[in-house]
Amino acid sequence: MTASTPPIAARHKGFNRAEIVDQNFTEFVQQWRGEARAAPRDDQPVLPGSALDAKGFRELLESQLISRHLDLMARVLRVQDKVFYTIGSSGHEGNAMVARLTRHTDPAFLHYRSGGFMAERFRKLPGMDPVMDSALSFAASKEDPASGGRHKVWGSKPLWVLPQTSTIASHLPKALGTAIAIEQARRIGHALPVPQDAIAICSFGDASSNHATAQTAFNAAAWTAYQKLPAPVLFVCEDNGIGISVKTPGGWVANNFRHRPDLDYFFADGLDLAEGYAQVRRAVEHCRATRRPTFLHLKTTRIMGHAGTDFEIEWRSIEELVAVEASDPLLRSAAIALESGLYTKESLLELNESIRRRCFAAAEEADRRPKLERLDEVMAPLAPYTPDAVEAEAERADYAARREAVFGGADRLPEKQPPRHLAIQINQALHDVMAKYPESLLFGEDVAQKGGVYTVTKGLYKAFKGNRVFNTLLDETMILGLAQGYANMGLLPIPEIQYLAYFHNACDQIRGEAASLSFFSNGQYRNPLVMRVASLGYQRGFGGHFHNDNSIAALRDIPGLVVGCPSRGDDAATMLRTLMALAKVDGRVCAFLEPIALYMAKDLYEAGDGAWQFAYPAPGEAMPLGEGRVYDQAADDLVVFTFGNGVPMALRAARTIGKELGWKVRVVDLRWLAPLNDAFIAAQARSAKRILVLDEGRRSAGVGEGVITAIVEAGHGATPLQRVVGADTFTPLAGAAFLVLPGEADVVAAAKRMA
Repeated sequence: MTASTPPIAARHKGFNRAEIVDQNFTEFVQQWRGEARAAPRDDQPVLPGSALDAKGFRELLESQLISRHLDLMARVLRVQDKVFYTIGSSGHEGNAMVARLTRHTDPAFLHYRSGGFMAERFRKLPGMDPVMDSALSFAASKEDPASGGRHKVWGSKPLWVLPQTSTIASHLPKALGTAIAIEQARRIGHALPVPQDAIAICSFGDASSNHATAQTAFNAAAWTAYQKLPAPVLFVCEDNGIGISVKTPGGWVANNFRHRPDLDYFFADGLDLAEGYAQVRRAVEHCRATRRPTFLHLKTTRIMGHAGTDFEIEWRSIEELVAVEASDPLLRSAAIALESGLYTKESLLELNESIRRRCFAAAEEADRRPKLERLDEVMAPLAPYTPDAVEAEAERADYAARREAVFGGADRLPEKQPPRHLAIQINQALHDVMAKYPESLLFGEDVAQKGGVYTVTKGLYKAFKGNRVFNTLLDETMILGLAQGYANMGLLPIPEIQYLAYFHNACDQIRGEAASLSFFSNGQYRNPLVMRVASLGYQRGFGGHFHNDNSIAALRDIPGLVVGCPSRGDDAATMLRTLMALAKVDGRVCAFLEPIALYMAKDLYEAGDGAWQFAYPAPGEAMPLGEGRVYDQAADDLVVFTFGNGVPMALRAARTIGKELGWKVRVVDLRWLAPLNDAFIAAQARSAKRILVLDEGRRSAGVGEGVITAIVEAGHGATPLQRVVGADTFTPLAGAAFLVLPGEADVVAAAKRMA
């Protein structure tokens, strides 16, 4: 049945849109003139031929009304500063069918127009209240069970709804990663936190489907299915025909997705519960049974503007607004309610009013609940750190039998081998931590049979087989999406990004998604992972900007991210143990920057001296977070702060400075770049007669700026200080690269300027 055109929109151009939409429902019910049937029993179809029974319809209708009145409440109370979010779900209430037909143990990554879905999923567990929980979130109360008042998000730990940011389409890669992880965990014998036949649900809008990040996920899903590998993700495209104010071309979504190989397409009418229910059920059952990526094209509409600040009357005609309001799914649900005989006009209007009262009462109560009032409260879930537990985990060495099996016997353990260089010791450390953590996975481009571009992962594929060490498609966004999916399922991922420059292609997967999850879920969810990145400059005979990237600013700017950068092999091993412990114990997101130019470095001062090879640290040794390494602690004529490639460079320059100026030089290897250990830096600066900061990064936004800030804020700003840094430019090819990076001569020259 098609709803009659609501006349009120045409009569009152100046009316609040929420008032119009609300009144449309009341007028539609009051003016309904259809013939009611005999009310069906709970287990009978709500209308003849419908797959939806009467009980299901009543509950879905209630969920739709809850969603609608939360929207209306938000529009009304926002002007009173009692609500702080007005992006609503009106017109999308049909997504409640997806919630009803899936399980609360199917991880859900939701579009922000998912009020109906949430209201319906709340039925899956007893004693939960979607209205009060949502009201607390709208009010930014610290009692909000989803985010603790940090953002208006749809989320619930017991209902497996992982809070999402508002970044368009950025949640699709990790939703696919979660689906793949459900299957992969089973293959390596890892106990899943959800049933083995769970599926991942991911909803988004028609406009979002065009985003590059969305296309990445669709492509990776098809790439996976093409190889006959399971990927049980249900992509739910809620097509309302518009993105803020930009219309989606008619038929675009269907034309774009209906014939994509290995992405199975289903359509469902989300505006009609009686008609759409069977269509949604087919898609859900197909995804669960076949374990294939499934695209559900759910027809919706958008009632009211994008948000409360979007005055549609300024850019849409009255006629268009009237047509949109006529397609309101709640009008169709009202018609079903009346035609089926389940409700009279009076009982339906009373249901509507009772839910309105419930939503407003909850909002008023939520407004009285405590808000976040202190900085420490806001930041509490951002970067959890329990140093004693992390240290104990990093030093735990109760896996001797697994180590011996991986390395091929007790006599072949790495600590019994001669001192080795960085690449070898990172390789040995990766074997070590993967033996320690059976739930760990290592993956990326070329890491398996080839062993990585620099052979750093050589032998891991043979030692741990393809289920734990494997190649991915060439897509950094998807690599990091996979990592988050594996983390969601309780695994411990070690993704590799082949070069630091390639990280920038996928930065939002760490900045906007992985590193923010603990914050926006109030610590209920986390994304433990250790991202390995071949990094920094000085690579000879190969490179240019894309293989010699010294830009660390994008990493250091990410709240909560731990960034470590070793300069020598033994430090790499002890640092990696701590990074894995941080991920395991505190759920931290970590970046391990491996200096490419030092991978094969064996010598320090002269060819053949072997002074940059070190003994492998035995299990039980680990590097505390923030702990630096100091060379010649007693020296105080000049203190050089540096990291990565700068460490051996500074040591060589120190010898020259000693010969030419007679100074004793202390070199401080920061090792940890985020968070910087300000207290450690200040302590080293305190006894310095002169300070030099050697930072191969760019002059602007480099690590050196943080070091100098720590020195000055500690009161040592009067100490003579020089900075030797890279230029603010991209890195050119061949020998020209060394013109833009600091060298030993620059360090010596800076020291002489302070003489």
